[in-house]
Amino acid sequence: MLRLAVLLSGSGRTLDNFQTRIMNGTLNARIEVVLSNVADALGLTKARNYGYPAFHAKDSAAINNILKSYPIDCVCLAGYLKLYEPPAALRKNVLNIHPSLIPAFCGDGFYGMRVHRAVKARGVKVSGCTVHFANEVYDEGPIVVQKCVAITDRDSPEDIAARVFAAECEAYPEAINLVDARGIDYFWK
Repeated sequence: MLRLAVLLSGSGRTLDNFQTRIMNGTLNARIEVVLSNVADALGLTKARNYGYPAFHAKDSAAINNILKSYPIDCVCLAGYLKLYEPPAALRKNVLNIHPSLIPAFCGDGFYGMRVHRAVKARGVKVSGCTVHFANEVYDEGPIVVQKCVAITDRDSPEDIAARVFAAECEAYPEAINLVDARGIDYFWK
């Protein structure tokens, strides 16, 4: 069972998904701590309501200082909108979810609705999400799981976002379970 730190910047929808799946036994993980770079993030309130230690930490140094107090196997970026720089001991242990099929529509500046607007503007017929290990460059670490969603000409960026988020809710827990089963080093070949 993986012991997780969850980093978020917003509403905590991915945290909600993790909590639901932990409670129903389909996510083989335990959340040890939740951190946000945004002091009033709704996700921090949700974390506290779930009973998790939850802290505002303005940058990587502050996050890493807090993480020293918790037994963490994996850091999960869950809508965390800054580049996170982990301590050396967790350098390979940071998972991220991205709302496109990497290598498309990714990199610095591509997040959230920016991705879905770009997908719509380009007219692609398939989008999706990617769970990958994070490194020092946005969206370049080893890929763990990808899920595809079909796009129609009638879909708005909001339609695409909703469909991709539904795929994310399946992909991220699947990826965490794969990492738990195979080990982190398996993906860093």
